[in-house]
Amino acid sequence: MIAKIGRTSNLYGVLAYNNVKVERDNGKILTGNKMIETLSGHYTVAQLAASFEPYLIANRNTEKHTLHISLNPDPNDQVSDDQFIQLAQEYMNEMGYGEQPYVIFKHTDIDRTHIHIVSVCVDEEGKKISDKFEKRRSMEVCRELERKYGLMPAGAKKLEKNEKNFQPVDYKSGNVKDQIASVIKHLPRYYQFQTFGQYNALLSLFNISVEKVESELHKKMHLGLMYFPLDKNGERIGHPFKASLFGKSTELNALESHFIKCKKSLTGIEAKDTVKVIVDHALKYTNNEKDFKSVLIHQGINTIVRRNATGRLYGITFIDHNSKTVWNGSGLGKDFSASIFNDLWNNNINHENIESAQHHTTISHNKEKENLHYLFDFLDVAIISGHLENNLFEDVSGLLTFTNEEDYQEKEFANQMKNRKKRKR
Repeated sequence: MIAKIGRTSNLYGVLAYNNVKVERDNGKILTGNKMIETLSGHYTVAQLAASFEPYLIANRNTEKHTLHISLNPDPNDQVSDDQFIQLAQEYMNEMGYGEQPYVIFKHTDIDRTHIHIVSVCVDEEGKKISDKFEKRRSMEVCRELERKYGLMPAGAKKLEKNEKNFQPVDYKSGNVKDQIASVIKHLPRYYQFQTFGQYNALLSLFNISVEKVESELHKKMHLGLMYFPLDKNGERIGHPFKASLFGKSTELNALESHFIKCKKSLTGIEAKDTVKVIVDHALKYTNNEKDFKSVLIHQGINTIVRRNATGRLYGITFIDHNSKTVWNGSGLGKDFSASIFNDLWNNNINHENIESAQHHTTISHNKEKENLHYLFDFLDVAIISGHLENNLFEDVSGLLTFTNEEDYQEKEFANQMKNRKKRKR
């Protein structure tokens, strides 16, 4: 069994991430410890958060106060709900969090069923619970639980050859060709994209761009692809590489086949509606590009914006790491086209209320709560209280690890918190 421990200052974001699985019937709440119960057994994000608030109020000095822990048995282990609860309770007791409020979520959206535990690392008196030698203690607890419950030991199986570790290209570290190959040879296995532009938007997260080029072969003109490494500013750097150097799966014909396949598989897909809802609420509850991107990042969505030389926004693409799909703004609907965002961010024109150029400058405290799905409770709370983080990942370094035995969303979330710069408490 593998345990992963993450810390963040965004309690609402962590609860929303887990609770959305429950709403989509891809998970459920197994139980809680010292949690305020509801009559129906159904919880909103705000209701879950209420159990932790007294602890956070008592300590305002600990910035990363929220714990997000996942316990991941081997896929071959048959673990019942009761056993998951016992594993979680014993793990929390041994790690020093047994007297803390916590809620246990079970995720069933991938083949490897696993649990997430959300808690806080400050006690009811406001004192931070020690995390000294945490990783070592966690490994020892996992080994003991494996022995007690007859679970397969972590590391007993070797990684398969097709398991990949994706990292954005770092030109300065050398071996640029190999770095690009490790991304482009396998990326279509994980993400669905329907156009060349969407492919380029996805590649930009890995500091790569691709361009169609014409070449003459046997007196005939042929279209091919060239891949370019990018620097941290998105500018091309170094020498380009022909697609033929990486194999047929990276060439134009293979990509065009992928586009056709994805257009069919993405027709009527639920993920599109989910992205639309999240983008719509982010658009309504922010009035600038920085906050808009930050809100979407909390929901696992990257925003790629394209501008011309004059600064006009002419393209916007959303990359949803939850469903591993890529969507153009116009593909989501006319209300999400590039012109809408250009008017809002460049011209201060809001199409929902043309008469008021100041619409969205502030959030109305009188807005009826029923208009906002409970999943988005954290949006207005975070923005009103000024808790939107300024340095969320535009750089996705370390967030894109894919293996057959790891939930990508979970890895993304854990590494996002891990890679943020540590601040002094």
